[in-house]
Amino acid sequence: MTRTHGLLLSLLCLVTALMLAGPLRAETYDAELAAKDEYGMKRYVMAMLMSGPNRDQTEEEAERLQRAHLDNITRLAEAGKLVLAGPFLEEGSLRGIYIFNVTSVEEAKALTESDPAIKAGRLVMELHPWYGSAALMEVNRLHDKLAKKAI
Repeated sequence: MTRTHGLLLSLLCLVTALMLAGPLRAETYDAELAAKDEYGMKRYVMAMLMSGPNRDQTEEEAERLQRAHLDNITRLAEAGKLVLAGPFLEEGSLRGIYIFNVTSVEEAKALTESDPAIKAGRLVMELHPWYGSAALMEVNRLHDKLAKKAI
C-alpha cells in the first residue's frame, strides 16, 4: 500500500470512528436511512482508481474513453450501485475514488469491469471492503439538487 493510500484509509477510519463515538441523537434517528444498523452504518466497497498500464492512446481516443468512463459512472449511480465517485486533483498514479453500494469485493469487481477505461487498461482499480455511514446513500440525491449540468 502506498503512503497516499495509507493516509486516505487512515482518514476514513478516523471519520468513521468519530461518527461512532459521537453522542446518541435519538430525536433524529431514521431507521430507513440507517439500513438496519444501530450505528447508522453499512457495508460498502471502496475503489481506488489508478493509472493503468495502457495510457498511450491518441488524444482523441483518450477523450472518447473519458467520456465513456463518465457515462458509466452516471449509469452505475442511477442504478444505485455507485454512491460516490470523484477524481483526485493532483498529478500522480492515484486518479480517483469510488464507493460502491455493494457488500462484496466480487460484486464491485464485476461492476468495475463495465468501465471502458478499465477494459482499455487506461485505469485499474484496487478494491477494499469498507464500513461507513448509511447517510452516504443520500449523496446522489442531494448532488442532483446542486448540479446545474450533468458530467
